[in-house]
Parts: sequence; C-alpha cells; structure tokens
Amino acid sequence: MNIPPTVTDRAFARLSEIGAAESGKALRIAVAGGGCSGFQYDIELDTRSEGDLVLEGQGESVLVDSSSLPFLYNAIIDFSEELIGARFVIDNPNATSSCGCGTSFSL
Repeated sequence: MNIPPTVTDRAFARLSEIGAAESGKALRIAVAGGGCSGFQYDIELDTRSEGDLVLEGQGESVLVDSSSLPFLYNAIIDFSEELIGARFVIDNPNATSSCGCGTSFSL
C-alpha cells in the first residue's frame, strides 16, 4: 500500500528550532537522479509550489513534489544528532541499498 511519507516529532521540532516557518520556508524533500547509488535526496529549505504534498506538524511544514512522491511512499523523515553531526534523515523502505553518505540510494 502506498502511504505518504511521515515526519517525526523530532524533525518538526528541529524545523521549529531553526525558525523555518517564521522565515516563510518549509523543509523540501526531493529525489533526483545521481549520487553514487543511482538516486539521491535533495533536502533544503524552500517555499511551497503548486502540486506539493504538504506534511504539517508543530506549526512547521515538509514539502514533497509530485515527481518525488512515488520514491518516498512509506518513508519516515526524521532528524538525527550524532557525534559526527546532525542532519535530517530518511528511512526509506523502497531503497534496496544505500551509500554511506546517507543521501544516495538505489531501488
């Protein structure tokens, strides 16, 4: 079953900490060809475009464009803080393999 991606409370909290909504921005998650495994995630602060899926929580928004959505069905968007750094991460059950960089995957 194709379920739209979900966003964790931790990810929404981080967006709130950086003031994304206050600046008129939202977190955009997109999938593009490239990277060392065939596809890569493009994660940036952006404004809403027509046709975007908007996931909302804690006064913040995450955007997914219509061409990226099929690659992100059933995925979980989270925020991770580790010794090597902090970043938004995507747990994507559609990916058959991923690269150590955390932004590249294959289907």
